[in-house]
Amino acid sequence: MANKSSLNLLYLIGMALVVVGFCCPMFSGFLGSANGWQFINFKNSGFVTIGALLIIAGGIAGLAACFLPQLSGMKFLFLVISIVGGIILVIGFTTNGGIYKTIGKGLIKHATFGFYAIIVGWIVGILGATKK
Repeated sequence: MANKSSLNLLYLIGMALVVVGFCCPMFSGFLGSANGWQFINFKNSGFVTIGALLIIAGGIAGLAACFLPQLSGMKFLFLVISIVGGIILVIGFTTNGGIYKTIGKGLIKHATFGFYAIIVGWIVGILGATKK
């Protein structure tokens, strides 16, 4: 049986998938592909920028919580922040105009590896955070 002070491997894998998925292409279309960093735009910041920042911030903070004992009690909070960021990102896709509106209409149709890695990371992270 695993020691309680050892790293929660499921949570660590889940948060690592979120961070890696954010850096990989998330959506593709006739204009090319876009990873999470390309959704961050401080000149025209809106829901898409806020959502992308929350996804990556929650993922990185979750990874840090695996290695810093002072943050271990906040693992679930970091996961929730990342998931809320994903929800805000989807809302931004469906409400903003331009290319975001195009992605929002066919969200699943245009999704690539990064999108699915983030979703799987959230699921694995939930399993790891709730496992006792």
